[in-house]
Amino acid sequence: MNIPQQISIARGTLFIIAAPSGGGKSSLAQALLESTPGLQLSASYTTRARRSGECDAEDYHFVSPEQFAAMCTAGEFLEHATVFGNRYGTGRNWVEERLNQGIDVVLAIDWQGARALRRLLPESVHIFLLPPSHDVLEQRLRTRSQDSAETIAQRMQEAVDQIGHYDEFDYLILNDDFDVALADVQTIIHTQRLRRVAQAVRLRHLLEDLLAPTPRVE
Repeated sequence: MNIPQQISIARGTLFIIAAPSGGGKSSLAQALLESTPGLQLSASYTTRARRSGECDAEDYHFVSPEQFAAMCTAGEFLEHATVFGNRYGTGRNWVEERLNQGIDVVLAIDWQGARALRRLLPESVHIFLLPPSHDVLEQRLRTRSQDSAETIAQRMQEAVDQIGHYDEFDYLILNDDFDVALADVQTIIHTQRLRRVAQAVRLRHLLEDLLAPTPRVE
């Protein structure tokens, strides 16, 4: 009988969702929060300007370049990267506390951050979203309306580079029909929660009862 005796709570799983700009990772992460119990979103820290409709501490933690640099020096990030001249980072303490409490965490970041977290947290689950076509991706970027034509062109080129890293991820999801993509990611989360290591902790008392020696009948 090999049942973890010293662990009372199964450690949570970090689900990393990456995609090129306009790939839908933020929308999908938000939909997961609204539809999947026991899941929390890790809002990244960023130095970029807040877009219309974004909320501080919900979509991102918006900080100054000086604040971000100070947090880097203090080792407060699990990972950080510079994208399009703006800096992004994942808060270390918040994520570790949730995982240690048995809470699953979803994080929407780019491939650079995902690669760094793969080294630090090899048990994390990595999901990459693909747009259905080049034209659809470009249209999604244009409908944002906050970005200039030059920025959109730059993001399109960067998207090609990002998609080239798809083979570093565990799962590849086509984000053509949003509801289908959401259901696919929910299936991944549900499957991960049923893995033996986690279930053996959650069902420890049942396993102990089922595996207890049966009294011999004289």
